[in-house]
Amino acid sequence: MMSSTMTRRQLMGTGAAGLCAWALGGRLAAARDRKRPNVLLITTDQQRVDAMSAVGNKWVKTPHMDSLGANGVYFMNSYCPYPLCSPSRSSLHTSRMPHEIGVDHNSVSIDPKIPLSGQVFREAGYDTGYAGKWHCPNPYPSDGIAGYEVLNTTTRPGKLAQVVDEATMNAAVAFLRRKRDKPFLTVVSFINPHDICLPAGAASPLLDELWKRYQPPAGTELPPLPANFGSTEGLPEGFNRGPKHDGWDENQWRKYTYAYYRMMEDVDKQIGQVLQALRETGQEDNTLVIFTSDHGEGLGSHRWTGKMMYYQEEVAVPLIVSWKGVTPAGRIDREHLVSALDVLPTICDYAGVRGPAIMRGKSLRPIIEKPQQPGHEYIVSEMANGPARSFMLRTKQYKYMVFPTANGGKQEMFFDMQADPGEMKNLVAQPALATEVERHRKLLADWNKLTEEADHPIQPNPQGQAGKGKKNKAKNKAQKNRAKQKNQ
Repeated sequence: MMSSTMTRRQLMGTGAAGLCAWALGGRLAAARDRKRPNVLLITTDQQRVDAMSAVGNKWVKTPHMDSLGANGVYFMNSYCPYPLCSPSRSSLHTSRMPHEIGVDHNSVSIDPKIPLSGQVFREAGYDTGYAGKWHCPNPYPSDGIAGYEVLNTTTRPGKLAQVVDEATMNAAVAFLRRKRDKPFLTVVSFINPHDICLPAGAASPLLDELWKRYQPPAGTELPPLPANFGSTEGLPEGFNRGPKHDGWDENQWRKYTYAYYRMMEDVDKQIGQVLQALRETGQEDNTLVIFTSDHGEGLGSHRWTGKMMYYQEEVAVPLIVSWKGVTPAGRIDREHLVSALDVLPTICDYAGVRGPAIMRGKSLRPIIEKPQQPGHEYIVSEMANGPARSFMLRTKQYKYMVFPTANGGKQEMFFDMQADPGEMKNLVAQPALATEVERHRKLLADWNKLTEEADHPIQPNPQGQAGKGKKNKAKNKAQKNRAKQKNQ
């Protein structure tokens, strides 16, 4: 299928070898004659795919993120491999599924036998720097990310994300301004809008400070409830991933959404400073910029907050590939299915760097250059918070979800994403779709065989018992926080 906008200049190279053999005219030939491109990978935390003004969201203004889309391709059917911070981030930097690399939970180290993006690029002669959130295992390490010079100068506890992100921004800007005689790979990993987790009910001494910053002024028009605020019809019997915050009224939900978008605007300003440093140092025209997020945010859809679900709002994330003068400008691609697994193959392809022997994703360069190419047939996401792993498999028209039960059974959901983009009607029991459901089961089985899922049992959660104890201790405080929010 075609993307929604055709390129004006279509590149012809394919693969890392093809990159070295380009022989095109105009700006594209000039781009290849330059030295190897720099790579700037910018990520946010908990940003849903539609949380950007570039795609028509009138409730948020993100001019700096929008500028990346204006010089590149914004993929709207983009999915994270696991809607949780550490597993998703680990996949982003390895192009492997979380179960393959031992990251089933937050705060887990990546299998050291698996090469990271920084190791791949450093071996290829790149200067590599990492600023911001890591969480594999430490959220803000001062060293120890294989292949990277770690640039962090702060830690997370006791600070709003905006403050921590300011330090991340400054560290990244300083790295970009260094004099160097080699190309760079720079990762800038912001944490906002993750602070939306605080008003969602987490017990935190930062809640008052947060509302002081993000409280809507009197008379402010608040975002409306989402069209899919209600419950899904035909949920599996006994399905326990139900709506959150039953005690919230409409005003609380709308205030929550308002605060989320103000967090988005905070991090957009910081991204703008990073991009300004790129321009001021004369490096913009030779830098490939990738922008994405680790997972989305429910924001009231299905009465859900946070992540850890396969609805579109939690599992779909923005993915922009932007290289000024090289990538097609201003294309919004609503056709191709893409994944965070595709990021490492893509940056290797554009940089002419040999990637790891095993990468589960594919370079996006072919579908950027020739959008009539089909791309992925399907994309998979997983979670490991039950008796066995659950999975989502998305094809062009349908989305299949399967959740294991404690008695060895399974709960399934199946949605027609073209007829029902809000995922309000589970069609898994419809006789007319039995063949399609079975096809999706088979695709998932094939994927799990390819990635040897059965050979990777779920690893213990390092936050398991400690996390439960902490939650129980904080329960009363959380209830007080919710009551305070309701009265504001």
